[in-house]
Amino acid sequence: MKKYILAVVLGAVAGVIDVIPMVMQHLSWDANLSAFSLWVVSGLLISAVDFKMSGIVKGIFVAFLVLLPNIFIIGAQEPMTLLPIGIMTLVLGGLLGFAINKIKVER
Repeated sequence: MKKYILAVVLGAVAGVIDVIPMVMQHLSWDANLSAFSLWVVSGLLISAVDFKMSGIVKGIFVAFLVLLPNIFIIGAQEPMTLLPIGIMTLVLGGLLGFAINKIKVER
């Protein structure tokens, strides 16, 4: 149970990192909450799934899976924003997967 709590906390940290530039751009709170919750859920799922791949790749894969429904909505309204969203998902997903994998290995 501890690993799941730590994974959710790490997901929340990734969420805060992702939301900071969004708050500075004065984006809507629903967009901010959506981004934050994406990372909390991603943290939980990364720690729960047992894919046979490195932590970094698993983190990226899970983060993009969680992002997938939002891609259609965002892409239809503002397709140019998909590039920075994809980059942030790639970087934070990899870091989150790496950190969660470290926790699982050490415990």
